[in-house]
Amino acid sequence: MVQKIPATVVTGFLGAGKTTLIRHMLSNANGKRIALIINEFGDLGVDGEILKGCGIENCREDDVVELSNGCICCTVAEDFIPTMQKLIDRDEAPDHIVIETSGLALPQPLVRAFNWPDIRTRVTVDGVVTVVDGPATAAGQFAHDIAAVDRQREADDGLDHETPLSELFEDQLACADMIIVNKADILGDAGASDVSGKLKAKLRAGVQVLQASHGAIDPKILLGLGIGAEDDLDARHEIHHHHHHDDDDHDDHHEHEHGHDEFDSFVVSLPEISEMDGFLSRVRDAISDHGVLRLKGFAAVPGKPMRMVIQAVGPRIDTHFDRAFSDDETRATRLVVIGQHGLDQAAITSALEIAAGA
Repeated sequence: MVQKIPATVVTGFLGAGKTTLIRHMLSNANGKRIALIINEFGDLGVDGEILKGCGIENCREDDVVELSNGCICCTVAEDFIPTMQKLIDRDEAPDHIVIETSGLALPQPLVRAFNWPDIRTRVTVDGVVTVVDGPATAAGQFAHDIAAVDRQREADDGLDHETPLSELFEDQLACADMIIVNKADILGDAGASDVSGKLKAKLRAGVQVLQASHGAIDPKILLGLGIGAEDDLDARHEIHHHHHHDDDDHDDHHEHEHGHDEFDSFVVSLPEISEMDGFLSRVRDAISDHGVLRLKGFAAVPGKPMRMVIQAVGPRIDTHFDRAFSDDETRATRLVVIGQHGLDQAAITSALEIAAGA
């Protein structure tokens, strides 16, 4: 019998630290050939570019595949299955496949896809790892406005549905084999333990809850779980049934109802940023003023040969330089803005242009 290639699904809400976790995994892979499938939300492939620019010897560019045509759980037939087939048909097949879903993807339909005839005998879901933003979860920020939801529930006894953000969060927890409470250093020991305990109370038996700072988890812990999640779908059922699939028909024209229209994303192009501290301060103000959930991208800084990666979740903005601009690459700044439906794109673009001095 041919041994199946293990695949790990890494899921989690916007800005939880999935890409950081994967970068750490690659840096400590000790020669293991890991192929990556990155499902970007928005028009600028930031996560894939960050990983391609990681400078890690065994992180070859052809080992990173980006699926940017939409949410991975809605494009299984046209994107995900063909991509998996290409990876496992390579002359030098990977030792392990890691799939980073977008922050808006539900993991259950993706795990279900591993039962498709084209791949079920060759690949297995080693485990589903859900990365949780510890500080955001402690503050209830997986939902847009928890207080408003609570007021609605108090006013209407018949209201029993949750906001789209909390539905995504609950489904990601329900599917997980391992929860990583990331950014534990910001919470402190007591805060991280409190978040971990509250999450554990929601989980099915046997799900591990670990704490991490900057995604630093030993790959030996993340990989090799041996779960076979595709054979265990009943235990990780969707709490909110957003997808309606006929198990006997894998047509890609199924109706999908998990509320992706609740989110908008767009790209803002800017010139080089001459005064970065002031720019980041004004970006923080723009995020706060316009209810932006997530901002990420790359910036060019005069006099710096390397591009700067910018990743923001709420008021927290992280930056680092990842790689040098190539000779044929335009030195410019491009940012993806993500938020709930109804973002004032013109106002946000104007605020970012003013912040950049454009």
